[in-house]
Amino acid sequence: MANLSRKIEKHLGRQIDFQIDVILQNDGGETYIKEWNVAEDQPELEDLEKIDVSAEVALAEVLSNRQAEYPSIESLVVGLYDTDDKSAIEAKRAAVKAKYPKPE
Repeated sequence: MANLSRKIEKHLGRQIDFQIDVILQNDGGETYIKEWNVAEDQPELEDLEKIDVSAEVALAEVLSNRQAEYPSIESLVVGLYDTDDKSAIEAKRAAVKAKYPKPE
């Protein structure tokens, strides 16, 4: 099941630790829940399959694409002290945001 971790978090309504709270495993086929260590009852896989996480997946992709193209931390630090560099950084950031708009 694609995006099982996102579906579990959406089902629970919170972020969880997939090293402790819920442990997922993939033995070469579908990913499945190996251990369920949270207080809430474990949902049936059929119920999780019905959860739509397409908006979360689309947003994560946009944010990842933006992160890859944003100016580096070093550039941002230089921009703090140089007006021309700061303007260039702001322009690049605006261009990246326009290139990868958030889904509606």
